Amino acid sequence: MTKLSYEIEIACQEIDQLGECPMWHPTEHRLYWVDTRRPALRRLEADGTTRTWEMPSNIGSFVFARDGGIVVALKQGFCRLDPATGALTTIVHPEPQLPENRLNDGRCDRRGRFWCGTRDAGNENPGGSLYRLDPDESVHKMDSGFIVSNGMAFSPDDKTLVFGDSRGDTIWRYDFDLDTGAISNKRVYLDTRGLPWRVDGATFDADGYYWCALIGDGAVGRFDPHGRLERMVRLPVSHPTMCNFGGAGLDVLYVTSTSVLVPDASRASQPLAGAVFAIHGLGARGVPEPFFSG
Repeated sequence: MTKLSYEIEIACQEIDQLGECPMWHPTEHRLYWVDTRRPALRRLEADGTTRTWEMPSNIGSFVFARDGGIVVALKQGFCRLDPATGALTTIVHPEPQLPENRLNDGRCDRRGRFWCGTRDAGNENPGGSLYRLDPDESVHKMDSGFIVSNGMAFSPDDKTLVFGDSRGDTIWRYDFDLDTGAISNKRVYLDTRGLPWRVDGATFDADGYYWCALIGDGAVGRFDPHGRLERMVRLPVSHPTMCNFGGAGLDVLYVTSTSVLVPDASRASQPLAGAVFAIHGLGARGVPEPFFSG
């Protein structure tokens, strides 16, 4: 396993209940992320303060849109957010027949389609599905049978989608057709049964390695295309939730975390649980996040 020196700094010390989905805006040069439980979309300003957009229900993820807006994945479905006014407009609800389900982990492919998985409020029912929201605002069910949809990331060569079920202890790789948006050849990539961690939010670096938050074990892991753990980066909190590259050179790994999963007896020893971290010196770079084309 590769060992490198690196530096961890606190990007935002304001405590989230359940931080997720750190996303670097390439022209604003600002970090965005969500607090799914508050619920809110947040942005780190140049002076270290935060801008917050409160949401009406759980927010699982979001993507930037080419028209300057933001598409958010809420319990009531995909919605457009006007960041200037805070106004929300519903695009489509993929599961109106499942009122307890909500949109969870998601991101765009490089044709501007927003992929997002669903889950219900519990941690046992495999009633979640994977959806693709196209630029024409049509929505397509791509797979199903997930308890907690997580770990989504597209490889930099646009040939692979990684997506899985953190509570089902399985992360899969799919062959991905960028032109058609089709996925096929689903096979196990990571099996986390019996391990001290589960896979939460994830990203790829420019070299095709998969980085993911190892929730429950206080680390971020880097995996090669065969699912071998190549590197583990330790954090000062037990429950990191998602990682993504940002900064001017896309060489800073931002990591969100949660405070609500930390038992009361452990709170004093983890005062930074719920903070956002920035890891420098990893020797890896990310790839720019695509924008939604609709």
